[in-house]
Amino acid sequence: MKLKIPEAIRWSGDDLFLLDQTRLPLEVVEEKQETIQQVWDSIKQLKVRGAPAIGISAAYGLLIGIRDSLDQPFDVFIKRVEEQAAYLDGARPTAVNLHWAMTRMVNVSRRSGITATKELYALLEKEAKAIDSEDKFLCQKLGEIGGALIKPGMGVLTHCNAGAIATSGLGTALAAMYVAAEKGVPFKVFADETRPLLQGARLTSWELQQAGIDVTLITDNMAGHLMSKGLIDMVIVGTDRVAANGDVANKIGTMSVAILANYFNIPFYVSCPSSTIDFKTASGDDIEIEERNGEEVTSFGNKRTAPEGIQTRNPAFDVTPNRLVTGLITEKGIVTAPYKENLIKMFPNHQSV
Repeated sequence: MKLKIPEAIRWSGDDLFLLDQTRLPLEVVEEKQETIQQVWDSIKQLKVRGAPAIGISAAYGLLIGIRDSLDQPFDVFIKRVEEQAAYLDGARPTAVNLHWAMTRMVNVSRRSGITATKELYALLEKEAKAIDSEDKFLCQKLGEIGGALIKPGMGVLTHCNAGAIATSGLGTALAAMYVAAEKGVPFKVFADETRPLLQGARLTSWELQQAGIDVTLITDNMAGHLMSKGLIDMVIVGTDRVAANGDVANKIGTMSVAILANYFNIPFYVSCPSSTIDFKTASGDDIEIEERNGEEVTSFGNKRTAPEGIQTRNPAFDVTPNRLVTGLITEKGIVTAPYKENLIKMFPNHQSV
């Protein structure tokens, strides 16, 4: 079964094009990124989103931010690389891939031994392309490992969007579904709508429908009911950061799904490339949670649904404790508890990255 899988990021020549995900599913618009400020804004406004996609977009965005300095002295150019990387790194705080990608790009410039600006730019472009292609490979591996968990007749629940448009490949959580579908496994996907920005409704249901996968959209507060009726056999979600102890930061509402899955004895898996594992963050308590504008909570679509002046809270993520996680699906295999020890065993060289 050949699937139609959308593309979120495209680097063509010296130009970066991003799928504007804020306009889905009603409009499919690819937007050329003219300046680094535009890339920063695209990340901040969720035009591009998903931890891997943010990191890849920032790597290409850094190139846009430094190419007007190619005629500067080399020491000025190196400083420009570091300043622009720090600027992009500040766009969103929770997803670790953004910081990881900017650190990687800066380290390449510092360690290259190159003393010519155009040569260094070419090396950084090569590195950005490597980050991109590595993500495609990682997504395929996640899909193969996670896809083996999906058996005929299963109902699989996912929350938010961890698909192709959140990465440069098949996605993280949705990669398992794509691979299973390509192998002809019959199963159903249930997608939480994911309030307040409806990534499940606008993005996941659209993406899976485009691919021809059997997907049913539900509101966030329906998950427990469907679990109680035996319609959900497994949960697979993505993540924006995995702490060293296996705590998982993902879109707000993920922890609630994990608690429900635990109550009904349903496996709860998190699909994540190793770039999302942050050994420098000891536990979920140390993860900075982005707080977004309250207007996202007081409206539904473009219509206001709350009284003027009402107080709001709008954390974009929550942290699922490791005890609620059945396993972390990584490109090297599935990591299970005890996570602190087993993550180090699986990725012994990753701690120094």
